[in-house]
Amino acid sequence: MSRQVATLILLIFAALLGSARPVHEDPDSLDQALDSLYATLDEVTVTSRVKGLRKVRGAAMNTDMISANELKRAACCNLGESFTTNPSVDVNYTDAATGARQIKLLGLAGTYVQMLTENIPNFRGAAGPYGLGYVPGPWIQSIQVSKGASSVKNGYEAMTGQINVEMKKPQLDSSVSANGYVDQDLRIEGNADANIHLSPRLSTGLLLHYENSTRTHDGNNDGFIDKPKVEQFAGMNRWAWMGNHYVFQAAVKYLDETRRSGQLHGHVADPYIINIDTRRLEAFTKNAYIFDRENDGNVALILSGSTHHQRAAYGVRPYDVNQAEFYASLMFERKWSDRHALSTGLSMVFDRFNEHAPGVLSPAGEASVWLKTIERVPGVYAQYTYTLSTRLIAMAGVRLDRSNLSGTMFTPRMHLKWTPIDALTLHASTGRGFRTPHVMADYAYLLASSRRIVVDPEIRREEGWVSGAGANVLIPLGSRTLTFNAEYYYSRFRGQVVLDIDTDPHAAYLRSLHGRSYSHTMQIDANIDIIDDLNLLVAYRFNDVRQTIPGLGLLEKPLTSRNKGLFTVAWTPMMGLWQLDVTLALNGGGRMPRPDAAKPLWGTRYKAFTQLNAQLTRNWRHWSVYIGGENLTGYRQKNPVICADNPLGPDFDATMVYGPLHGAMAYIGFRYNVTFFNH
Repeated sequence: MSRQVATLILLIFAALLGSARPVHEDPDSLDQALDSLYATLDEVTVTSRVKGLRKVRGAAMNTDMISANELKRAACCNLGESFTTNPSVDVNYTDAATGARQIKLLGLAGTYVQMLTENIPNFRGAAGPYGLGYVPGPWIQSIQVSKGASSVKNGYEAMTGQINVEMKKPQLDSSVSANGYVDQDLRIEGNADANIHLSPRLSTGLLLHYENSTRTHDGNNDGFIDKPKVEQFAGMNRWAWMGNHYVFQAAVKYLDETRRSGQLHGHVADPYIINIDTRRLEAFTKNAYIFDRENDGNVALILSGSTHHQRAAYGVRPYDVNQAEFYASLMFERKWSDRHALSTGLSMVFDRFNEHAPGVLSPAGEASVWLKTIERVPGVYAQYTYTLSTRLIAMAGVRLDRSNLSGTMFTPRMHLKWTPIDALTLHASTGRGFRTPHVMADYAYLLASSRRIVVDPEIRREEGWVSGAGANVLIPLGSRTLTFNAEYYYSRFRGQVVLDIDTDPHAAYLRSLHGRSYSHTMQIDANIDIIDDLNLLVAYRFNDVRQTIPGLGLLEKPLTSRNKGLFTVAWTPMMGLWQLDVTLALNGGGRMPRPDAAKPLWGTRYKAFTQLNAQLTRNWRHWSVYIGGENLTGYRQKNPVICADNPLGPDFDATMVYGPLHGAMAYIGFRYNVTFFNH
């Protein structure tokens, strides 16, 4: 579908909606069930304000809910920029050239976090390095972040937690929304979406996204582009049928993206250029038959598939990957009483990888050009939940999966939530997770260096256990309530792909773990409304992440900050007509990979640094205009590209990244929304 045709379709949607008679118009209708800030009587009146980031106290798992209103506290151009105000999730660049980002949860890389789109596994394998940029922020309705062991219903892959993204639904009240953004580097972005009810049961929606980084940026004058030039178009069409007993949802999404980075033209005669072209198609359908609404009795079938085609060139090092993925899940759920509930089902995962990676060497020195793998994983699971009033929830699940590549996987998980008094909630969990590594897809960013990439031919599947416990306390302070959270998680690996960039500064070894690998994560945070319009959040997190490197022993994982502090202020005076959001983050120091002793090009450690973000928003009935700045402290990593003047030399390395790559940046944007309530 061309961009012109997609735009025309959106205009038709808008025209159809414009002919409807608006009964009431609500400025925050993205998720009325979870995120509503307004109550509608004879006129729109603000009656209560729900925090945009909150702990789900009634769930068995330790889950944070991030609403669409929380995402509006920053520019939030895509999923990777949605965690600015979140104390639990970090998003870091993997390198200083491609713009690839990865999530870190419990101090560990995003490959151990299961990414879900509406509870369907997504962004696996080849989509992992850039998947956080594939979901536009204005499309997001809410995000649920579950830490530690998670539900067995969604598979065996979650090892440190799950992040589930809920997109805007067509079955909500008909609406038209638009968003525009531009920053000082002339990155422009536009988003639009509309949905319409074709009948009382049938609805459809269209979501469109376009972004273009129109200007190159080289803030440190090293001749290398600081932020890649990205042009992306994405479109999604959704359908929903909401019957009394049968519920159906389906969606198709297409994404086309180009990335250009490397040396600036004019600095050298033959510049080092990085080109990455991606075409991605996704589709899913959900079918549910509700046979006992009173007891949540239903049978559901979920089918999803995707194709991911990527052609990349890192200077003279090519990497092409084609991935086809299919997922199916047949589920049965029912409550047997107020106390007992059961969920059980069957699943199937199919992955086909075809990778072209000349120059990737085995320890024997044999060139590995074509990497082809096919994995089939049928599975079965059962999950039992015991609920005692509102005081106790115990959830135990097991699943058994069989991979043609890595054998049988038995995954037990257990969650316990106890509320002895209304003001105190305790939670604990433990569980196991597995993952089939695709090392080149996971670590393709290493190609943005001159390091030899040496892959152990005996790579085994990854396996880890994670256990954790915590408390949520409501502390009355006069007429206000302070919400205090404390939690601790311990993750240990029995099988893991270890990236060794310490043994040799000119090589990257990818091999299976021999020895210990673990992480300790402790976090505390406090949240309070000082006055009705002023909210404060203060958080601190400590990470101790270590892994065994052959010949060097148990080392602190490099490029991983040990400490994180977060302070956020949200002020919404004049009944929310104005909104000021300020976020101050302190990122603790950490270890750098061991430099070359004969020619040290970087230090052994990096120091702590702070980042300040601020945004001011003016709200009207249907419009909002916002202006803000990121990294206002101006801190940026010095010389993130090692030997940028000689990218074909032996010391070139763009992967030694621990901090921001650009200084202070200002932006401006607008939001528009009109909702037509359906009766």
